[in-house]
Amino acid sequence: MDEDILINVTPQETRVAVMHSGVAQELHIERSANRGLVGNIYMGKVARVLPGMQSAFVEIGLERAAFLHVGDIWEERQIAPAGAEPVKAAQKPIEKILAEGQPLLVQVVKDPIGSKGARLSTQISIAGRMLVYLPQDSHIGISQRIEDEGARQLLLDRVKQILPADEKGGFIIRTMAETATDAELTNDLQFLRKLWQDLRERSLSSPAPSLLYQDLSLAQRVLRDFVNENTDRILIDSRENFLKLQAFARDYMQNVLARIDHYTGERPLFDLYGVEDEIEKALARRVDLKSGGYLIIDQTEAMTTIDVNTGGFVGVRNFDDTIFKTNLEAAQVIARQLRLRNLGGIIILDFIDMDTVEHRNAVLAELNKTLARDRTRMTVSGFTQLGLVEMTRKRTRESLAHILCVVCPTCGGRGQVKAARTVCYEILREILRESRQFSAREFRVLAAQVVIDLFLEDESQSLAMLEDFIGKPVSIQAESSYGQEQYDIVLL
Repeated sequence: MDEDILINVTPQETRVAVMHSGVAQELHIERSANRGLVGNIYMGKVARVLPGMQSAFVEIGLERAAFLHVGDIWEERQIAPAGAEPVKAAQKPIEKILAEGQPLLVQVVKDPIGSKGARLSTQISIAGRMLVYLPQDSHIGISQRIEDEGARQLLLDRVKQILPADEKGGFIIRTMAETATDAELTNDLQFLRKLWQDLRERSLSSPAPSLLYQDLSLAQRVLRDFVNENTDRILIDSRENFLKLQAFARDYMQNVLARIDHYTGERPLFDLYGVEDEIEKALARRVDLKSGGYLIIDQTEAMTTIDVNTGGFVGVRNFDDTIFKTNLEAAQVIARQLRLRNLGGIIILDFIDMDTVEHRNAVLAELNKTLARDRTRMTVSGFTQLGLVEMTRKRTRESLAHILCVVCPTCGGRGQVKAARTVCYEILREILRESRQFSAREFRVLAAQVVIDLFLEDESQSLAMLEDFIGKPVSIQAESSYGQEQYDIVLL
């Protein structure tokens, strides 16, 4: 499959679109003001230990303290003396491992999301192009994406041969290593070891909290993590960053260097390839299918739900065939939308009900097939008794909507506002309540124009009846700055 990677750079943000056959499949955005934290290594300070939750809050210099669970404390999971069982952190209470004020070397494994702080681990890992270095662990693992057993064993043997005799750390062999030469593997290994040595030296003299290591920029991570044998071109529209990427590739990724191009066209890069339109569509609640059906995607704090509807699609043979074809197309579009929107956590898919097991199995197989292209780890369950598909997708950063949007100040994220008539009746009840509590000469209502118009027309008699009942005049005044639900009652 032909793949292009588009990189749009401005001083404020970097945007990356991964294109397959001319269609955007992934969107990544990194803003200078709030760059992602995953991979960053800090010298932190334990702020609070929570024995009841077997967790701790650690200050790392951010607005909110970060979260560390006992299961993520690596130092307490070292191998015991010969013949003994390994000691796991979960077997030892966190209050006996950590103390308030204690300095601690930690790495961010999950960005702050919503009201939750960053999640930490004390198991340090530093990613290179071919290898991931685990300085505290002697294990050597290999990416699950390399499925051929013969190739896996060959790679393991090659890495073990180039390891220095004094190496005590471990490695995870990345997919990119499959086509790497021994020289490239050696260079990657030496770079990671030196990086860890420098980091350790800084940790001994740095105060807590302080940042010791920051992961690569988004554009550099794209070269390290996204580029593969299917990638034709990497187009970048900033000359300064084009030169930086060239220098980075020259040092670490010689085979990618020829594929990096500087885009100099007058038309904006994302406009030319239709990415701006895709971003707008990825923020919409409704996603139309080519067949005439559509998806409704609702993202909440607890989970994301995706509902499939037939819409205007009519099958050529029967209704069951219509449902089956709509669900098949929906399975493909859902997989793409998860990547585009970077939806994570619990995801519930509500396909249109299918009567036959064969149809359900075919839709599930199509979903798993299209999800296999995703770089993010996920699990998919079969159909439940209610006909829903439950799945999870690892969430390590904010979704596209959370990066680009804020909660609506008018509706507070509900997606709806009270009707003008509902607000009118609330105002009438409030005036009645205040007339019994306060002795006012007059009541003045300040409200949105649509509410005032209703008082002047349909609800004018209701307002007159209230004036007669309380024996006080009520005046009304429109405020252009008020939202539909907003009002004030002034006592004169």
